Amino acid sequence: MSNATLDGKSISSEDAYEKAAEILQAANFPLVAGLGADVAGAQAAILLAERLRGAFDHLASRDSLADLEVVRSAGIFVTTPNEARVRADLVLLVGPGLTGYWPAIFDRLALDKETVHGGKTARRVIWVGPKRGEAKIDGVEVETIPATEAELPGVLAALRARVGGRPVALPAAAAKKLDAAAEALKSARFGVAVWSAAGLDSLMVEMLQGMITELNATTRFTGVPIGGRGNATGVLQTSAWMTGFPPRTGFGRGYPEHDTWRFEASRLVESGEADAALWISAYSGEAPPWEDVDIPLITLGPPGSAPKHGLFIAVGKPGENYDAVEFAQETSSMVLRRASAPAELPTVAEAIAAISAKFSEDLPC
Repeated sequence: MSNATLDGKSISSEDAYEKAAEILQAANFPLVAGLGADVAGAQAAILLAERLRGAFDHLASRDSLADLEVVRSAGIFVTTPNEARVRADLVLLVGPGLTGYWPAIFDRLALDKETVHGGKTARRVIWVGPKRGEAKIDGVEVETIPATEAELPGVLAALRARVGGRPVALPAAAAKKLDAAAEALKSARFGVAVWSAAGLDSLMVEMLQGMITELNATTRFTGVPIGGRGNATGVLQTSAWMTGFPPRTGFGRGYPEHDTWRFEASRLVESGEADAALWISAYSGEAPPWEDVDIPLITLGPPGSAPKHGLFIAVGKPGENYDAVEFAQETSSMVLRRASAPAELPTVAEAIAAISAKFSEDLPC
């Protein structure tokens, strides 16, 4: 069975690499997007964007940039999940869907275990704005502060206000609940807030970090951010050491330029500024976000994720079909994942190398 298709029809891998090179070389401003890849795949993709004088963006860059924007403008308190597991006597969970963004969150943080912090201490867990039924954790009593997605910014702002002793205009029952939570946060010996920017925005992350900063005036409080899907944090770090910038960076002038608006993938495609795209989603086969846009498209994804239109080349899943270095949420560090189900499929880096080898000699190296 072929590992490549063109408009849904099977073609050989060699023909696919030839066609991909033809599409990319003919483009005036190609886009390398998705970038759901391991570190080696991300390196190869960024080097390809540089060689083609195009741009690159990650499928979860909105989430990564929401946290990064706060780091750039105001600073941020963070720690590792392991430190939280050992020391946190209070865990503040913020926003809905945390178990979806990080399925192993409760096992890793060991919320049902006592903390070792100058003597064993039972943990206190507060969750602001969980989904319905999400706050049920085996062996853990979770105090919830209800908030819909639309209400969450206001509730978080009110909680920060009460931590700082500032008044809020809320019904008595709601104010009482927030006051109790605020006192718990201030009384923590080592508090940790856990959030995912996929469920918040940069202003909410900034507000949360502002509250953490205020808490650190009298106690110790920090945060554990949950990284975006598709190895978003690993790709961001790879991009930073290669270019000095995160994703949403272009090479049109021969050197890297970062602009979160100019080089956003969907905008480049929908505006017509990008005239060809290489989409990489090796982990999940997630499709590009743009719809009904007629652009020459090359997709690198796992078997079974081939789109009906465009050129598709199947690649292995990092850490599953081949050994891969990626960012590990559980340790907040880069790790080597050994292949759990090896398969005879090219890695993302190998597929990009095979495409690059088909470029004509007059393309700059």
